[in-house]
Amino acid sequence: MLLMRSAVLESAVVLDVESDPAELYLSSLASGSQRAMRGALRTLATLLTGRGDVGAVPWQVVTFAHASAVRTALANKYAPATANRILAALRGVMRAAFQLRLIDSDELARVSLVKAVRGSRVVGGRALTNPELRALFAACNPEKASGARDAALLALLYAGGLRRSEVVSVDIDDLDVSTGRLLVHGKGARERTLYLGNIATAVIRAWLARRGGGAGPVLLPVNRADRIVCRRMTDQAVAERLRVLQRRAGVAHFTAHDCRRSFVSSCLENGVDLATVQATAGHASPVTTSRYDRRFDRAKKLAATLHDLPSVA
Repeated sequence: MLLMRSAVLESAVVLDVESDPAELYLSSLASGSQRAMRGALRTLATLLTGRGDVGAVPWQVVTFAHASAVRTALANKYAPATANRILAALRGVMRAAFQLRLIDSDELARVSLVKAVRGSRVVGGRALTNPELRALFAACNPEKASGARDAALLALLYAGGLRRSEVVSVDIDDLDVSTGRLLVHGKGARERTLYLGNIATAVIRAWLARRGGGAGPVLLPVNRADRIVCRRMTDQAVAERLRVLQRRAGVAHFTAHDCRRSFVSSCLENGVDLATVQATAGHASPVTTSRYDRRFDRAKKLAATLHDLPSVA
């Protein structure tokens, strides 16, 4: 869908980094959010210009009409949550354009009038079962450095409910292995503290014994020779390690965020109040925390067994 005439695009002033509203907007986000929102901007660029080149979009000439057409296109193609995330990226770039004095307040106000896409879809993701967790930890060979590291990774993701970007940011100084207290550097430069259970802390302590002392990241890469590499793991490497463990353990596909959903569901199922779970998970709203709750899935399965068809044999 091409919303901007090529003549407009070709006549646009080429923006350098210091005056590029898209880059200014992305720079205001936490590192974990930048990847997702850069993808949202590529979608916007494709809709507006027919190309996915974010840097080639003349954001200063985007109007209310453009934004409205974008909303319609997104509503027809994406789930409401995805469409609204992309619209949020558009509003963010337009605010940045206003800050750079590329548009005036009236144009910003008009673009901001574009309403969110309404509706809802079934929430994705799942919670891991206890048998699956046991299988995953059993797939971590404690005799190998990689196995000890992978077990510590699972412990932080599940017992702490950390995001991928957060788990790779954990440093030695952030963790007190005597109490299980962990300082988490979350989204938007927000920090929070949480406590890991005794078993999770013991798993992490076993990895640290292999890792050795010294400051720096808790989680380090391990090469094919099972030698520890002294640099920080990437969140992409975390995703790859989980895929390896999933195949090795023979469990269904899951992601780091599914570990986070499992953390929320387990806490709520065991009587932890919603406000505490929200604070521990680092959610800005309890509504967000409630979306991570997968207890209802188990309740629905139980209901299906209790209210089934009568015997037809």
